[in-house]
Parts: sequence; C-alpha cells; structure tokens
Amino acid sequence: MVTSNLQTPPSERFQRGWEQLKAIDGEAGEQVVESLNKIAPDLARYVVEFPFGDIYTRPGLDLKSREIATVAALTALGNARPQLKVHIQAALNVGCSREEIVEVVMQMAVYAGFPAALNSMAVVKEVFES
Repeated sequence: MVTSNLQTPPSERFQRGWEQLKAIDGEAGEQVVESLNKIAPDLARYVVEFPFGDIYTRPGLDLKSREIATVAALTALGNARPQLKVHIQAALNVGCSREEIVEVVMQMAVYAGFPAALNSMAVVKEVFES
C-alpha cells in the first residue's frame, strides 16, 4: 500500500480511498499511485484521499454512473489520454458495457467536438484490444 512520505499511519480517508481505488481501477490504479509515490508522495496521497476516499464513496451515484461521467469528462478535456485509458478500464470493471462506453464517447462529439471524440475512440479501441 502507498503511504505518505511521513512516518504516520494512513488516515481513514486514505484507507477508504485505497480500497475504493483498488475496487474501481484495480492494478492499473495501484500502479499509477505507486509511480506517483516515487516522485511526489503527497500528490499520490491526495489522489487516493480526495477523489477515491471522499468523492467516489459519496452516496447518490453508483460506481458505474461515476465512471460514465469520468469517461465523458476526460473525453471532453481532450488532453488526458493516460487517465482516460485507466478510466475506460475502470468503467468496464464496474459494469459498463463496451457499447455504453462507445456511446458515451460518441455523445461527447456533440459537446467536445469530433477531434476529442475521435482521439478518445482511439483510446477505447486500445483498451478493448488489450
């Protein structure tokens, strides 16, 4: 498990976030955090605590809905290929079908433009083929 660069035990937020990250992103998420921990341990901790420990554990949306929103947002950003790749796999992990992921990316052509959708569809293809 990744910990902060301090010699203190992980917080409850971190523990909750770490478990959620593993459930959603699996090994790919763990690898991202481990890689960050080598160069910026505080950023690694923030990534676990805030999005996964605080936001992904909130009531109101299930994990599938959260991943659909995340794939849509990352597609619309158009500059987050590595994160999009991880979250497409996460969407599959939490129950999204391939068809749903393709439709989310196609929907973003309307709001983010065709270049963003086309580039994201290339990432979708890469994830589906792996």
